[in-house]
Amino acid sequence: MKYIGAHVSTEGGVYNAVGNAADINAKAFALFVKNQRQWSAKPLDSSTIQKFKTAMKENKFAPKLVLPHAGYLINLGNPVKENRQKSIDSFIDEMNRCSALGLTCLNIHPGSHLNEISIDNCINLIAESLNISLNAVKDIKIIIENTAGQGSNIGSRFEEIAAIIEKVPDKKRIGVCLDTCHTFAAGYDIKTQEKYEDTMNKFGDLIGFENLSGIHLNDSKVPLASRKDRHESIGKGYLGLDFFKRFVNDNRFDNIPIILETIDETLWKEEIELLYSMIQKQLS
Repeated sequence: MKYIGAHVSTEGGVYNAVGNAADINAKAFALFVKNQRQWSAKPLDSSTIQKFKTAMKENKFAPKLVLPHAGYLINLGNPVKENRQKSIDSFIDEMNRCSALGLTCLNIHPGSHLNEISIDNCINLIAESLNISLNAVKDIKIIIENTAGQGSNIGSRFEEIAAIIEKVPDKKRIGVCLDTCHTFAAGYDIKTQEKYEDTMNKFGDLIGFENLSGIHLNDSKVPLASRKDRHESIGKGYLGLDFFKRFVNDNRFDNIPIILETIDETLWKEEIELLYSMIQKQLS
């Protein structure tokens, strides 16, 4: 079964994300557990935590179908030790927030070498930071997201993500989120049936679908291999509707959170309805 939703707002309190997801008929959702552009935030109080858990029960959302997203300032591969430690501390804080809310995972972009160290050295630092974080918080799974290849970001190649996973001993607590816009922008063609299968076979061979824990389902405002992170609404970008028909009928993406991060939130309810309507329909 497909569980499709969107990355919804927490304005007014983190608990409001649950109702916002329900309002668009989402079966899964993503959220930030604190301000994504600030290093720190006041601790979650017991009232906020209880409101969130109550809303989850009332709206019948299972924690495994929530894909929290870590803040954008965090860089677990930062070459400067002090700055990397600041990122680790912030990441651990967010993991603890997820745990307090009764959630099970936290999604993060791997990190960036900032053109100061090699890709291999950055991968080593990312893995080290992940292992430190996993040791600090025992009940949260870390979900690594593939990137578009913008700037000095690690993770645009499946090989890079596989190398990070290889260096994390506790494989049960590490997973992958595949972003469709990022995949296409990084140079993996998923637009046609043949190229789609080629890319998915590469993902399966290098990373493994057993490690796939979530999807960011986005069209791309930019063409193949542009290495730019520019999301677009469903069917309005370079991927086109046939890709999404193919995707929603692919059972390799069953039973995990599938999250829209498309650019017009007023269309999310309509997009979710459209995607469900495509299931089992013939490709054009």
